[in-house]
This record gives sequence, C-alpha cells and structure tokens, in this order.
Amino acid sequence: MEEINTSALLLLKQSSPVQAGTQSEISLTRDERIASLETENAMLYLKLAQLRSNLQYSREEVSGFQSQYESETKFRQNVIDSALRFKQELESIKRKMASLQRVAVDLPIQFQNDIKHANTVVQRHRHMFVSQTSNLTTMQDQLSNLQEALNDITDRHAKEKKRRQELHNLLMELRGNIRVHCRVRPLMDFDRGGEDSRMLGGSGTKSEVVVHYMDDENVCVRTTKHNKVFEYERVYSPAEAQDSVFDEVSPMLTSLLDGYNICIMAYGQTGSGKTHTMLGSHKNEDYHLRMEPHKDEGVIPRAARELFRLISEKPDGKISVEVSVVEIYNNDIQDLLSGDPHAKHDVITGPDGSLSIPTLTSKKVKKIQDVMSFVQYGLRMRREASTMVHEHSSRSHLIVTLTVNSQAPSFLTKPSAPSPIPENAPPGGRDRRGRSVSLMSTPSFEPPAPAPLNHAIIKTKLQLVDLAGSECVGMSGVTGAALREASHINKSLSALADVLGALAENRPHVPYRNSRLTHFLQDSIGGNAKLLVLLCVAPAQRYITETTQCLGFGQRARQVQRGPTKRRLPSSAEKVGGPDRPGSGGKVSFR
Repeated sequence: MEEINTSALLLLKQSSPVQAGTQSEISLTRDERIASLETENAMLYLKLAQLRSNLQYSREEVSGFQSQYESETKFRQNVIDSALRFKQELESIKRKMASLQRVAVDLPIQFQNDIKHANTVVQRHRHMFVSQTSNLTTMQDQLSNLQEALNDITDRHAKEKKRRQELHNLLMELRGNIRVHCRVRPLMDFDRGGEDSRMLGGSGTKSEVVVHYMDDENVCVRTTKHNKVFEYERVYSPAEAQDSVFDEVSPMLTSLLDGYNICIMAYGQTGSGKTHTMLGSHKNEDYHLRMEPHKDEGVIPRAARELFRLISEKPDGKISVEVSVVEIYNNDIQDLLSGDPHAKHDVITGPDGSLSIPTLTSKKVKKIQDVMSFVQYGLRMRREASTMVHEHSSRSHLIVTLTVNSQAPSFLTKPSAPSPIPENAPPGGRDRRGRSVSLMSTPSFEPPAPAPLNHAIIKTKLQLVDLAGSECVGMSGVTGAALREASHINKSLSALADVLGALAENRPHVPYRNSRLTHFLQDSIGGNAKLLVLLCVAPAQRYITETTQCLGFGQRARQVQRGPTKRRLPSSAEKVGGPDRPGSGGKVSFR
C-alpha cells in the first residue's frame, strides 16, 4: 500500500506543471487522470491479490520444505543411531569371533584330553562290568533258588490251607455244624437313599461303605463307634463273580449222589443280593435256558447243571430227578407248579420221623432246561413288590427242591442181625433235638424181609432256598398288604433264628412249628442234611442295623452242632440196621 501511495504522489507532482493550463483542460485532464489512476489502482489491486496468492503458496511451500527437513533430520538421526548400534554389535561380534578363534585353537587339544579321559573311564567300567556280570550271574542263581523255594513254600501253603479247610470241614461235618458263607455285594446306586448321586459312597453319607472284605474268612464292620470282625468258612468280596460262589458250593453236590440230603439257603435283608446269588437276574426271561452256562447264572441253575453232569457219569437209567417249586407266603405253603397255587398244603410227619408234603406237585426232569423251565414258571407266580429299599423285593420264601431217586448199592439191601433196643430209647414223642419220634420208629426185634434188589431206591433231596429279605418297615415304606407280608416275613425269619438258637444251646425243645418255614425245613436244619447258609449283606451305612443282625445270625448258625449228618438209606432197607442213636428211627449212619 505504501508503494501505491508513493506512486500516486509522484504522479501528482508531475502533474503540477500542467495546472497552469486552462481550467477546462485541467478538469478534462483530471478526469482522465482519475480514470487512469482508478484503472491503474485496479490493476495494482489485481497484482496485489496475485502477489498475496504467491505469498501464501510460498509460505505453504516453505512449511512443506520445513516438514520434509524435519523428517529428513529425524531419519538422519535414526540412521546415525542405527549405525552406532550396528557398530557396537559389530564390535561385539568381533570380540566373539576372537573368542571362538581362541576356542578353535584350543579345541583339538581339549578333544584329545577328553578322548584320553573317556578311554580311561571305559576301561574302568569295562572291568566293573565284568566283575558285576559275574556277581549278577551269582545273584540270578540265588534268585532262581529263592523263586523255587518260594514256589515250593507257596505250594505247600496252598496244600496246607486246603488240608486245613478239609479238616475243618470234616470236623464241622462230624459235629454237624452249619456251614456259613458270607457275600458282600457291591455298592449300588439305590443305596444313596435319595441323596445326590455324586455323594454315593462318600464319608458321612447314607451310602458310606461300612462293611469291608478282609480276606477269604473274615469280614469287618467299621463304624464310628466300633470295629467288629466276623469269621466264616468263606467270605466273598464284592468283586467276586457268580462262578466263585458256586465253586465253593459244587463239592456238596457230590454228597447228594452219595446219599446225603443237601440244603443251600440264602439269608439277608431285602436288596442284599439273595435272589441274584441263587438265581441270577431279576428278570424271569434272563434265567438263561441255554446249554452253555452264563456268567450271571446263580446257584440254582448252576447246581442243576452240575447235578446232571454228575448223573451223566453214572450208568444210564439208574438215577431219576424230580423238581418241585414252593413258596411260603404269609406263613402258607403254596405249590407254584400246581393248577391251584392257592391250595393249602400241610407238612406230614412220617412213621420214621421224616417230614414230607404229599400234596406237592413234582415234575420229572432230564436236563437243565427242564428244571429252569419249571423254576421260571414258578417264578411267574411268586410274589414280588417294589419298596423304597428295593425295586424287586421278594415277598415270599422260595424253595426249589430237586429229588434224586437212585438205585441203592446191593450191600445196603442185605439184612443184618437185629440190635437190641437201647434202654434209654424213648417210646415216642420228641427226641432231644425236637424231632418227632413215634412207636413205629423204634426198631423191631424181628428183621423184616428185604425187598427185591431192583426196588431198592434211595431218595435224596437238594433244597435250594431263596429266603425273603428281612426289612425295616419304616425304611421300606410298605403299607397295607405289603405291610402284612413284611410282618409274616420278619416273624418267620425270627422263628428261624429261634430254632438255631435252641439248637446251639442244646435246648430240649426246638420250636420248629412256630413257623411254616422252619417246619418245612426241619429235616435240613435239624441235622438230616448238609446245610450251607449264604449270608448276603449290603455294604452301605443305611443298612447297618440289618447287616449286623444278619452277620450275628450267621455267627449263631456256626455254633450249632447237630452231630454227624446221616446218609439216606433205600426205602426197602430203612429199618435193616441197628439204631444209630435213640430217636433216629433205626437208620444206619455212614460217615
């Protein structure tokens, strides 16, 4: 602006000589001059705007150059820093290279020294290996000798253990003791009693395991108050299968064909595994009517299978088998194979003191499939109910009887000289063990004529008993008819315990007739059969009362001494020999 103003002043000064002209000329010249100046002023304004635009562009260009300069400066500084860092790293690499060069120079010497040391160590270890090899050979010989000695000791221990068990069984047989086995079942889901399934078996819960398998002869009940050990002839762990149980039972079947009655009885609370032990699965269709044995088969199908196997080794036509299936329901004996399962049946005492139920239905069988078909038919008629303790609770005692009719050896059919009647022989009534004795059971002075050899038959019985389970009514939650069933079950089991208690204490009167169960099994319990009781117990805390009662029942049963079991005589020679003892009906005892 200052330049423009200066130019305007100069123009005015230059125009001052012209002012001397005329006024009109002056006025004309002034207008022209003003127009010229305005034109020039406009041009100057345009030039000023152009210069301003150039100035702004120059400023922006300078700013860009300044930013580029700063960027280039930073880059240059970074390059300088990187160069310094690379220089330092290069110096470090040079130092390491120098160190490696020194190591490389010393390496061959060190390698030679290491080789010499390794050779020395190898030589020393070689000598040690040779020495230890000779020692190892000696130790292997010693180990072999020790292994042979251990095997010998193990064999002798097994033989001594078997011999001890045989002597124990012989002693029990001579005393007439009841053999008692105990089976502890595994923990089941229903043992939790409504508690969370994740707490099954947990400490302090209802399903806490308190019954522990110790060894083949001992089981322990451990609680917060006490630990009690019970001893039996055999104890089965929860892991042992059905065949392990039957392996201990099967030797008794040989005695059946030798002329002895056999009774195998499963005892325990409801849900403890009695039916599983005796039959197998709870489903009737799963009792495996097949030729080959199944791993879940119980004692009844396995015993029938083994019986027919033993019979197959005998001469053909000499042995026949009959089966009957009975339940004792609400203290009534009911024949499950008859057309009328609700008909009443009574136990009859024969002239020789033996017991029988002549109205029972007996079916002839020739193979395992026949037996299990009849058993399965009877099981469809057997009472079962679901309780809060067990889904398939048996409401009756099941008794499967296999009667074996075999021809007697010829020496049993020959008469012998009569023996005098003992002075202390009672004329009738009951003997000291509660068996019925009548006047007809005393031996006669004149021996009867022997029957023909082809009519001499020995009848022996295998009774397989699945007892109904004892139960706590408050725990099982039964009402109505089921409550009445539970009452009869508990009463009959209590009567069984009373009978064993009387026998163990040698009381003059044994209350067999207090229950149909004990009356029906009087021959087996009283000494006319080899009796095995299979105790079945549950391991959980919630059953501790029933478990302790069951184990105590087994302990009392072991204390019963019934005298030697009597061998059955043929029907035509039952009174041939002299009396075995007073009240025995004149039968000969073969040991």
